[in-house]
Amino acid sequence: MYTRIKEFRMREGITQADLARKAGVRRETIVFLEKGKYNPSLRLAHHIACILHTSIEELFFFDDETGPEMNNS
Repeated sequence: MYTRIKEFRMREGITQADLARKAGVRRETIVFLEKGKYNPSLRLAHHIACILHTSIEELFFFDDETGPEMNNS
């Protein structure tokens, strides 16, 4: 899975620890999410998207997708 969490988190000016606290998870969870090493539950994905003022579709892409540029078609 490819994620844009770090990009959106940086836009919002919040740290991994801040995002973790707001999302109710450990900072390590955010680290794993940003590296694409953890697939979140739908509930967590939605919560993070809300915190970052975006949609789930803008944050997460499956391995068979090409990432953000895919949305340009």
